[in-house]
Amino acid sequence: MLLSEEQMAVRDTARRFAQAELAPYAQAWDEQEDFPAEVLTRLAQMGFMGMLVPQEKGGTEAGHLLKTIVAEEIAAGCGAISTVLNVHDGVCAAVAQFGTHEQAAEYLPAMLRGELIGAFCLTEPGAGSDTAMLKTRATRVRGGWRLDGTKSFISNGRRAGLAIVVAITDPGAGTKGFSQFLVPTGTEGFFVARVEKKMGQRCSDTAQIVLDGCVVHDSQVLGPIGNGYAQAIGSLPSARIAVAAQSIGMARSAYEAALEYARHRKAFGQEIIHHQAVAFRLADMLTQIEVARQYTHHAASLVDSGLRANREASIAKCFASEMAERVASAAIQTLGGTGYMSGPVERIARDVRVCQIYEGTSDIQRLLVSRDLGIR
Repeated sequence: MLLSEEQMAVRDTARRFAQAELAPYAQAWDEQEDFPAEVLTRLAQMGFMGMLVPQEKGGTEAGHLLKTIVAEEIAAGCGAISTVLNVHDGVCAAVAQFGTHEQAAEYLPAMLRGELIGAFCLTEPGAGSDTAMLKTRATRVRGGWRLDGTKSFISNGRRAGLAIVVAITDPGAGTKGFSQFLVPTGTEGFFVARVEKKMGQRCSDTAQIVLDGCVVHDSQVLGPIGNGYAQAIGSLPSARIAVAAQSIGMARSAYEAALEYARHRKAFGQEIIHHQAVAFRLADMLTQIEVARQYTHHAASLVDSGLRANREASIAKCFASEMAERVASAAIQTLGGTGYMSGPVERIARDVRVCQIYEGTSDIQRLLVSRDLGIR
């Protein structure tokens, strides 16, 4: 797929930003397990927040393909920051799409400035891919709803100022018994129980959230009561395409580090890139990255065209996330002992592993694709 001049200009702007303001600090942020809030402000100033939000609501309305292009570049600079941005953008898009005029006016301006960060609270200790196992309940009270339950592995859970909480409003209604609620994280009864210690993406906080008698007003229901499952499922193609893009960005960064090393490291009288085993490994890495990028762009373009892209989004995420782990491993092999030491390539190998897990595991993506066989 060929990019337009405008798309290439945005890509180049995102690349310069990521390489100047993210990549040089990613290692330190990983070790500190935190990053400065100013990073999010800068992302907003660059126009990289709210890319799926309509212009009349303050967003750039750039579309999924351009968002995918930017997501790759941000992830090439720092995979953890790309996760923070992807999750936040998903919350922005949900508020813009399903929120009332009053909800959009209350929350979106600060969110699009990077001052109010969003989190999406779906997963629970006993419910991840199988949403039928959700236990969090929303009970009717006078003028609103009382939320009780526990949410696990919530990206941006500590940093967020606004959370979308998925809860059961009608236990007997099946998929029509779920609803979504906009919950400011300072609401009484909303607790960050713990921040998880993780293998990778360490500067992106992942938390367990406890809702204990957390009461929200009727005005904080996001979309119609009973429509929460449909809203969540409808956002999955976009979310999975975003994970594919960030996988490609991290893989590309690992590949470029390996390529640079191979061009300068000498063994047996010549740079190791001249040894066929190394050159072929690098060629395989580049091939996989290019194929993943083209298919991910294809999936994003389908969504922009208003076409069904559930299968394509699953294929893109599954292939790109598994590709990225292979490429990161090949980069470590190319660098040898240096690659195994703490550093950018080792960090990418840790960071990229979770891409096969969140927004639906690779097993789930294969299940979804297999169910779709023969439909079209």
